[in-house]
Amino acid sequence: MLLRICSAALLASLALVGSAQAQSQLPLESMQIRSLYRVPEPRDEFVRQCAPHMLGRWAHPEAVCGCLHDHAAATVDDPDLRQALLRGISETGVPTIETDWVPPSKQNEIGPTFTKIAKPTLQCMFEPISN
Repeated sequence: MLLRICSAALLASLALVGSAQAQSQLPLESMQIRSLYRVPEPRDEFVRQCAPHMLGRWAHPEAVCGCLHDHAAATVDDPDLRQALLRGISETGVPTIETDWVPPSKQNEIGPTFTKIAKPTLQCMFEPISN
């Protein structure tokens, strides 16, 4: 009887250890798989595309691009206009929106979008970086 209880306890503890090891390996394995297929963050990709246009103009091109991205994302509510604005900045280094980048129904909002983003853009470009 004592042998059966000890055997059952041993089997139960082995099962628990095996289960704990499988659970601890699963997140690690899934993180490794995710890192293989890791898609760059949209902000990081934006800064990577934008920064070359800022070289020679600004002492900290990555900071200027990051600031422009953050203000555009926070200020422009409409997703089509925001995407067009971010595209223009990443391709030229300055806020730009081509009319064919937005649906015809929203093209009349391009001017007001520039008005919204004007002050934050100037702040990004001309105010010192605060740490």
